[in-house]
Amino acid sequence: MPRSNRPRGRRHEQVGEPDDLSRLMAGFKRTERRRSGLWNVQPIRSGRAEKAYTCPGCGRDIVAGAEHVVAWRADGPLGDTSDLEARRHWHTHCWRVS
Repeated sequence: MPRSNRPRGRRHEQVGEPDDLSRLMAGFKRTERRRSGLWNVQPIRSGRAEKAYTCPGCGRDIVAGAEHVVAWRADGPLGDTSDLEARRHWHTHCWRVS
């Protein structure tokens, strides 16, 4: 009889930090250094892109359902709350070439 590749028994549990909702919601957020300082960048998948935005890089619309990135300062002088409120949605290409 052929071998089954289906896992059996207990599922593997993650060892280490417990999953917290904020970490899961953050997705693949990363920090990038640019000439203008340090930036938090978070990709938005097409399924999560529910609203339309205007890209600050090209001035064109980012339609609802289009993959894009959200960027905000990580080292702004006014603090994290102000930086997060000033976040902007960019086309992925526009962010890469900015």
